[in-house]
Amino acid sequence: MLNPFLHGTVTEVERIAERMRRIRIAGPRLRGLEWVPGTHVRVRVGDPLRPRAWLDGVLRTYSIWDHSPEGHLDLCVLDHPSAGPGALWARRVRIGDTAALMGPKGRLVLRDGARYHLFAGDETAAVAFGAMLRALPAGADVHGVLVADGPGDRLPLPGGDRPTWVYRPAELPDAVRSLDLPDVPGVAYLAGEARACQAVRRHLVDERGWSRRDVVVKPFWTPGRRGMD
Repeated sequence: MLNPFLHGTVTEVERIAERMRRIRIAGPRLRGLEWVPGTHVRVRVGDPLRPRAWLDGVLRTYSIWDHSPEGHLDLCVLDHPSAGPGALWARRVRIGDTAALMGPKGRLVLRDGARYHLFAGDETAAVAFGAMLRALPAGADVHGVLVADGPGDRLPLPGGDRPTWVYRPAELPDAVRSLDLPDVPGVAYLAGEARACQAVRRHLVDERGWSRRDVVVKPFWTPGRRGMD
């Protein structure tokens, strides 16, 4: 059986926001990796020698913040207060540690020919959105909003003030509803908490007249669901 994992070494660990760590993984197997901005990898975050490690769910999915053809990629991992396996791995990982990952893959990628691009999500979506925003051509029309706990959760995104950041108790569906969008639909990329993304899609389709084909939804987490922590 072929080994599905690509192996590399952790070469950098940096706190990129108050609750977000950027982890760089490098190695020969990561050179020339076929990567499209917005896609993700599956990372083995547990100790494979620990009994029942696979049954306990040691794979976690992370969007790629950046990738270099020379052989490294950057992940950004959010530190949850009630840390699951992924957050614990990000807290404990050190330079020199071995990392094993699968991927990249995913459908949260830019659509060609969009009149404009709408990005909506929470702080977990900011990693994928950052990579996608950097890949847009100069002058692309961008709209959107990101919800976070506070200014300390803001990632350094390209594009100036779009998407904008709002802070809880603001909720994503209300924030999108308040956006001044062009009269014609564009393409929307919705990511983050599952129920919020579904509510935003309903708003776009039912209240603004968008086609469901023009709305890309990627739920990253939902409260209480194992494997999305």
